[in-house]
Amino acid sequence: MKITLVRHGQTDSNYNNVLQGRTNNQLNDIGRMQCQQLRKQLKNINFSFCYMSPLIRTVETAFILVGDYVETFPDVRLIERDMGFLEGKSREEYDVKKYWDYDLNCSDYGVESIQDLFTRCQNFLDYVVKKHSEEHILVVSHGAIIRAMHHLLHHNDLYANLLDVDISNCYCETIEL
Repeated sequence: MKITLVRHGQTDSNYNNVLQGRTNNQLNDIGRMQCQQLRKQLKNINFSFCYMSPLIRTVETAFILVGDYVETFPDVRLIERDMGFLEGKSREEYDVKKYWDYDLNCSDYGVESIQDLFTRCQNFLDYVVKKHSEEHILVVSHGAIIRAMHHLLHHNDLYANLLDVDISNCYCETIEL
């Protein structure tokens, strides 16, 4: 089985360095161009299915990438991390090291705890691995989800540095299981 992980293209909130969490923002023009460029890179891959977060920025990304030739399925387990009261605030107000410390498992200000996030991602991965064991699937989601899945699929130590990979807009990685 192969899983290709993709983070959505850029939004105005990304550009302005604002935490968008579960806010339902659409892609901006740069984000759409990023997706068109990634589509060219993925054009020769035969995905069996595409799973995506139901938020508009990921739906738009998925449809630009494969919407005309791959069946797509929204899945709420792929929705972005709940940022609680920090949603809509500047990234400068977000202590990334604190909220990505698996041992600390902080949920201050209503931010979804890191262990809950990883549990949600593992639940999704268990489902798709069982259902699509011989296929290549595309997963289009958000920065926190893609980061968590990256670490889970690579069997990384969750108590180590979870910020060691840059998950920029339109990040793409294929992992063979």
